[in-house]
Amino acid sequence: MQRDIDIDLDGIPGGPEELAAATAYDPRVSFTITLARALHRFGTPTHRLEETMHRLFERLGLIGSLFAIPTGIFASFGPPEAHKTSLIRTSTPETNLEKLSRLDELAEEVIRGRVTAEEGAYRVEQIVAAPSRYPVLLDIICYSISSGAAARFFGGGWREILCAAAIGLAIGCTALMLRSSENLRRLFELAAAVLAGFIATAATAAVAPLSSYVTTLAGLIALIPGLTLTTAMTEIATGNLVSGTARLTGAALTFLELGFGVALGERLAQAAVSGVHHAAPEPMVRWSIWIALVAAPLAFTVLMRARPRDVGWIMAACAVGFGGARFGTWLLGPELGAFMGACALGIAGNLFARVVKRPAAVPLLPGLILLVPGSIGLGSLAKFIQRDVMSGVEAAFEVTIVAVGLVIGLLLANVVVSPRRTL
Repeated sequence: MQRDIDIDLDGIPGGPEELAAATAYDPRVSFTITLARALHRFGTPTHRLEETMHRLFERLGLIGSLFAIPTGIFASFGPPEAHKTSLIRTSTPETNLEKLSRLDELAEEVIRGRVTAEEGAYRVEQIVAAPSRYPVLLDIICYSISSGAAARFFGGGWREILCAAAIGLAIGCTALMLRSSENLRRLFELAAAVLAGFIATAATAAVAPLSSYVTTLAGLIALIPGLTLTTAMTEIATGNLVSGTARLTGAALTFLELGFGVALGERLAQAAVSGVHHAAPEPMVRWSIWIALVAAPLAFTVLMRARPRDVGWIMAACAVGFGGARFGTWLLGPELGAFMGACALGIAGNLFARVVKRPAAVPLLPGLILLVPGSIGLGSLAKFIQRDVMSGVEAAFEVTIVAVGLVIGLLLANVVVSPRRTL
């Protein structure tokens, strides 16, 4: 369940009527609403948002309650008998680690009294309106790099890597073309999945042997909602049932959309190209995994809009999470290996927050991309589409085990090393 934030109000005399009048145009209220909307927009999970607002309400001396779901926020101010409630309708959250870091720094300055609430509200608007530091062309290139690196993580050979990189490039161009309209943006996942399924299947006729399965999964790595799935499970585990369930439903719908698009693309390729042949990938030399482990964090730094100065921390966190998962897989098996990877990654992220004084999410989110069970989930859906129900159920169960392991690992990391920051 969502948590109410009830804190004594200092400095505002009188009863409920006077309190309601005082909060109507209070700059503190304006700042908290503006900050909550901005944090929500840039992907802050509900439990983290509540913790941040709890500290802020306490510092500013406000009585308030906060209720957040993935598409909106209810913020109430004043005692229960004289609530003033704001409903903030928000769009689909986006990941922007730089703006999230700047908002966290601003919140700390307000909490410590270095910046007034009125000035803080103005600065929040400036942060939100600031343009991206990365050009569009670099975004497209990073889609390609992330897909190529993912193909190596999934055991692909050089054919799968090149084909997945081509799919990533096509998806990046598609994102650029569809971003001009809201209606077109809603078709982005479907269009990208159709492209991935078509290119991967058609490529098996031209470049053999080639695993269309590995190529498709790697090509869609930036769109698979494994991170959303993990966030949803974390919110449910921390008692935010409404937000977690809504986010879980959104992730499931995205999986269905991607699965339908991939199946459609494969059928179109089979109708258009003869000689389609599916084969197992030819493995590459082992040391090539280290090239992918360097390339992937660089691409995620751009795609998640992190600051360039954080790229070293992100690379280190990805290496820690990847190494922890590999060791955990060797020690406990593939399903539970994600638990150790998430625990190691969470501890590294919390140490980063303690030492560098910035949100743990900066190294944590890119690192989780290498651990989240999104690829297994899409594989489960593919089995169902192929009417292989038993294999699909088995893969779906594996997704659940991996997701739960990730959540428990992250929660355990917060017990082992507290980040001393809320984001």
